Amino acid sequence: MTVTEADDIGGTEAPEATTTPPDLRARVAELTQFAEAARQGPGLRATEAQWAKGKLTVRERIDLLFDEGTFREIERFRRHRASGFGLEARRPYTDGVVTGWGLVHGRKVFVYAHDFRIFGGSLGEAHAEKIHKLMDLAESAGAPLVALSDGAGARIQEGVTALAGYGGIFRRNVQASGVIPQISVMLGPCAGGATYSPSLTDFVFMVEGTAQMYITGPDVVQSVTGEQISHEDLGGARVHASVSGASGFVYDDEKECIEEVRYLLSLLPQNNRELPPAVHADDPADRRNDALVDLVPADPNRSYDMRAVIEEIVDDGDLFEVHASWATNIICGFARMDGHVVGIVANQPAVLAGVLDIHSSEKAARFVQVCDAFNIPLLTLVDVPGFMPGKEQEHGGIIRHGAKLLHAYCAATVPRIQLIVRKAYGGAYIVMDSRSIGSDLSFAWPTNEIAVMGADGAANVVFRREIAAAPDPEVAREQRIKEYREELMHPYYAAERGLVDDVIDPALTRSTLIDALEMLRTKHAPLPARKHGNPPV
Repeated sequence: MTVTEADDIGGTEAPEATTTPPDLRARVAELTQFAEAARQGPGLRATEAQWAKGKLTVRERIDLLFDEGTFREIERFRRHRASGFGLEARRPYTDGVVTGWGLVHGRKVFVYAHDFRIFGGSLGEAHAEKIHKLMDLAESAGAPLVALSDGAGARIQEGVTALAGYGGIFRRNVQASGVIPQISVMLGPCAGGATYSPSLTDFVFMVEGTAQMYITGPDVVQSVTGEQISHEDLGGARVHASVSGASGFVYDDEKECIEEVRYLLSLLPQNNRELPPAVHADDPADRRNDALVDLVPADPNRSYDMRAVIEEIVDDGDLFEVHASWATNIICGFARMDGHVVGIVANQPAVLAGVLDIHSSEKAARFVQVCDAFNIPLLTLVDVPGFMPGKEQEHGGIIRHGAKLLHAYCAATVPRIQLIVRKAYGGAYIVMDSRSIGSDLSFAWPTNEIAVMGADGAANVVFRREIAAAPDPEVAREQRIKEYREELMHPYYAAERGLVDDVIDPALTRSTLIDALEMLRTKHAPLPARKHGNPPV
């Protein structure tokens, strides 16, 4: 059977080896034939069907991911050994998943990539064993692992062995967590238990229109609840990027998506024993930031875009934001400062005044943990009025979710720098990496207001009776607000007590932070003797 004669479901029937002993040249020719059959996959009709869905083939995706000519495939001749339901008649090479390693920006990266053209990319015993081997190799070699996912879940014809295959993947995801970077790239459907592997990895990318993730599909939802919903509305890329938070990145096409995966890999270390790669920076380390004076209003009640502040102080204004569309009242992302990678967590006053709530706490906690696992210093920009009040937040577990962020910061041993831009009130000030929970250095602009609460609220609480009894309560209230602000909220109050290391000119923010990061680069913080902490998950 030729490559182009394959059906769309099972793939090309692999050629059989000759039984008579030929010479070596004949064997090499036979190898070339088999290798080409494995490379081509199930043939033209299945390939055209893949393209018609707006999706690339598995080999095209791998070519986009790796530096040209560096990919090395393993187990390309692997075939399943299942029988029944017609499987014995369809035994294509690769069994629907391509595994191997190559170079991304000159550094080693491992990949497994589903081939939807073969059994719909579904996972069977041989398919799973290939992935298990690849994951073990990635962890042993200390190099990142990328999953290019485009599979229809467990191979129903193989029964429980397929489910056991997923269990092996999940166990290895957990074992490699915090040891090597793991990136899931969702390029097609992902349903049922298969969705747990992406959720166990460090970063999830999705492509709009072709990638979906859900535990139960629209048909099951309708049969159980009566609700009618489309695949996209239930588990599409935009839903997971902006509503559920299951995806950190969403792109319009596969080429852009995979290119951004390559960029993320350029910011991450190979493993938890290395520092992230540094590059030469053309942006001067001592560049002044005079624009910040006009970007940030001194009035704590006026909003502004914290992204503009970040872009002003980092190298070339380049911020690689994670979860840009979810929990947008906090910003998390990677940038470089003087060529060195830094993880940035920042309140966003332009959204909900930058308040901390359930989702923003969870988002930031996850990001802090990733940075700490992979030796990426943390810079926290603070302009926070407190935690979001209300029954919905309290009943939803704001205490528990806020504690996730607190636990993540307290456990982090990487260099940690806090910069208080404006207000920092109450428990939210503590949680946003204050000196009291272990920040190495805390800087503040002269616009900083650090207090238990804002002056208005404080006056209403502390002087409530006095204000109520005054001949003119409003005048008395304004007087007490002024006194509270002057005595307890002036810009140098925290600095006088050693809770802020320095109050700095905003124009010197970049150079100050770069100097501090350079000083902390050799930081070593011994860990306590314990198996692991018990964070409020």
